[in-house]
Amino acid sequence: MTTTQPEAKPVRIGVLALQGSFREHMALLAQIPGVAVAEVRTKEELAGVAGLIIPGGESTTMALVAEKWGLIPELQGFAKAGKPVWGTCAGMIFLAERAEGMKKGGQALLGGLDICVSRNFFGAQINSFEAPLPAHQALTQYGGDDKFRAVFIRAPAVVEAGPQVEVLAEYQLRPEESAAQNGRSSVAVAVRQGPLLATAFHPELTKDLRWHQLFVDMVRQNKQDADDAAAAAALEQQQVKGTRPADLPVYGQAFLSRQ
Repeated sequence: MTTTQPEAKPVRIGVLALQGSFREHMALLAQIPGVAVAEVRTKEELAGVAGLIIPGGESTTMALVAEKWGLIPELQGFAKAGKPVWGTCAGMIFLAERAEGMKKGGQALLGGLDICVSRNFFGAQINSFEAPLPAHQALTQYGGDDKFRAVFIRAPAVVEAGPQVEVLAEYQLRPEESAAQNGRSSVAVAVRQGPLLATAFHPELTKDLRWHQLFVDMVRQNKQDADDAAAAAALEQQQVKGTRPADLPVYGQAFLSRQ
């Protein structure tokens, strides 16, 4: 007699659906087996996902809508709780600890990534472009080419990164770009720090699933680690309940015989 193993429960990943290219992210996530995709607009919907994608769009508008709906503290709490978050383009700005080139009055940042981003490093909408970039081992583990197609639309770039930040992709500036940036030769355009991932470009506008596969695996690993920690804590608590504390007082016969 053979027994079948129960299918693993799909990991639930949310996409912040306030503005921007959230539908494109959802379409690519839906192609990955074992993933349940959800739109996130409320704190209740946020509480029901194991990981979150913050899509590209207009970062100031997205921040204003999130503030109006009272989502900023919830999003900050989600990230601070160690849940995986991936920010693309505008989402990268959201996750940065520091940002240059903000509009007057600034905008709310979720923070968490020890980076400084330049908000419109590559210029206005008219300066949008595509470029093939070398694929990091984090991507090539899923197969495919040794390059990936990066779509930059009014894109930010990482101009400073802390020591705990792993750079997953760099863009080599052309001579005219380098001259405009005081001789800088390159900028980071994809970074990872713990459960946080950020890309200055738009993987959701291509057919390459590898960035989404990477994030899905980050979410699965994070969930597995959390489940393991919870199981270990429950076992420890169970063992403590079955053990007599060393400082429990021992009462003598005289005390026990009192009426």
